[in-house]
Amino acid sequence: MSNQLTRRLALLDDDEHRSLLGQGLRGIERETLRVDRQGRLARTPHPIALGSALTHPQITTDYAEALLEFITPAEHDIGITLNKLDAIHRFAYAHMGDEMLWSESMPCELPPEDEIDIAWYGTSNIGMLKHVYRRGLALRYGKAMQCIAGIHYNYSLPEKMWQLFQVDQGIAEERRRGIRDFQSESYIATIRNFRRYSWLLMYLFGASPALSKGFLRGRAHSLETLSDDTLYLPYATSLRMSDLGYQNDAQSGLTPHENSLESYVCTLMDAVNRPYKPYEELGTRRDGEWIQLSTNVLQIENEYYSTIRPKRVIRTGERPVQALCKRGVQYIEVRCLDVDPYEPVGISAETGRFMDAFLLFCALDDSPSINEAESAVHAANFARTVKEGRRPGLTLTRDGGQVLLKDWAHQLLERIAPVAALLDEQHNESDVHASSMAAQRAKIDNPQLTPSARVLDDIRELGSAAAFGMRQSALHAAYFLDSPLMPAEEAMFEEMAAASLEEQRVIENTDTGSFDDFVAAYNSSTLCCD
Repeated sequence: MSNQLTRRLALLDDDEHRSLLGQGLRGIERETLRVDRQGRLARTPHPIALGSALTHPQITTDYAEALLEFITPAEHDIGITLNKLDAIHRFAYAHMGDEMLWSESMPCELPPEDEIDIAWYGTSNIGMLKHVYRRGLALRYGKAMQCIAGIHYNYSLPEKMWQLFQVDQGIAEERRRGIRDFQSESYIATIRNFRRYSWLLMYLFGASPALSKGFLRGRAHSLETLSDDTLYLPYATSLRMSDLGYQNDAQSGLTPHENSLESYVCTLMDAVNRPYKPYEELGTRRDGEWIQLSTNVLQIENEYYSTIRPKRVIRTGERPVQALCKRGVQYIEVRCLDVDPYEPVGISAETGRFMDAFLLFCALDDSPSINEAESAVHAANFARTVKEGRRPGLTLTRDGGQVLLKDWAHQLLERIAPVAALLDEQHNESDVHASSMAAQRAKIDNPQLTPSARVLDDIRELGSAAAFGMRQSALHAAYFLDSPLMPAEEAMFEEMAAASLEEQRVIENTDTGSFDDFVAAYNSSTLCCD
């Protein structure tokens, strides 16, 4: 165990500080496709009863009109977070007619590209900005990619915990390093450790080892045939996170090395401002219509498809990187988790407990800077795990040599175990984190217990990825429809939906200036730190 990890665990185990462990926050964003009862992509608009996709705080759309995104408030306990997520699902099901929510990360069998509708956010300038950005994504990556779903896990530690660590490191009096800068650097250090170890999450929670053949749209691939309509890799854990997902030549060389917030921001800002010849040849308009916001490597910074991001809640009219520059990192967003097709809300409490222990471990442990060669090794370990993580005898690269994935995974869990024990001690209820750790150890010893192996077994039994997705989607639909919300909860969501529709109406009625001017101002907005 590292000196820093030992020291910080001892600090948090002190009676005076243990309560800090219960003050962190976590929230979940769950993406899910709307489909009809035959498992086909819904062609209907975003249901008006769910509110405005532009302004609703908990129910919106992601890239495609049929790709719902449910956003929980940030809570101190994953159990509460999942209860909130469950309630959002129940409200949605009460207002979706005969449609269902697709149970998997990889999409259902998709129609031709021109029948996949891009998400619509109304006629306001900000609504059109969001829509045109998605037109650009369709142009750059194809519409099928806009139908991939995932789980985003948002995580933060209390500011008082960072203050405690700052004092412990003896730098509290250094005026040039305020708590904001120390906190930002600490989150960036957490991200570096995440890069080192996130292959473990792919092994434990990857749940997309197969996909429907039509998803590839004729692209070259190295997948094997499982059935007439299903492709797979026998030892894959998460094809969603492989090079079959959001990848293109423009982003291939974009690898921000998170050794400082400044370097991260500068890398993204360079990409947002650097022209890319193939996009320049397409232009920003076609037949008088906007087709993308810019011809640069990235239209906006959020186009960078990272497995984890440093984040800060943005203010009206503010860009994400501006918020980071001005006020520092507030939380991290983990983006690599597949939707769990065996869980109605897409993620289990057991997974959440492990995520809390894993991310806290990443925050507490030593985290040296990462050079380019090390970054390439971390990326290669991740890529190897998503494509062949369950292969017997699979090795990963560590310290210049090869180590069995199984051995390294067990060693990592041994290092995380004291963190899980401390969380249970603070939780003062049960050994929920230790139980989750035990479940993960069992998966390491027996790969057949992993979600990816279970999914493959079920697909083989049913004959296709589509049949498996349909079965799970129907089971989850019945689960939610059998137990509707209590009247008070239903009324609360109805009020939220109505308020969001009114907010969109006000925005559209008070808009000034042309969309062209709005885009120009957005693209040229100040990107430097104040």
